[in-house]
Amino acid sequence: MKKKPPIGIQTFREISQEGYYYVDKTPIVKRLAEGGKYYFLSRPRRFGKSLFLDTLAEAFSGNRGLFKGLYLQDHWDWDKRPQGRQLSS
Repeated sequence: MKKKPPIGIQTFREISQEGYYYVDKTPIVKRLAEGGKYYFLSRPRRFGKSLFLDTLAEAFSGNRGLFKGLYLQDHWDWDKRPQGRQLSS
């Protein structure tokens, strides 16, 4: 099956489940989660900020099945839940 480009799609779940192309940015998710306290994400319009934040939310929510074949599948503690504030969508 030929994969489609995810034009205009901002949810990681849809990209993962519907078989769209996805450039694996999950190593960055792990690095951000382990390396600091606050981050400011500054990128031009339509450069994937919403999709990246949704990817972060899915990882911290423990949705392992969405990360099949991606870096985080084997490099993330899926049993650990974030402490303090909850992520909102």
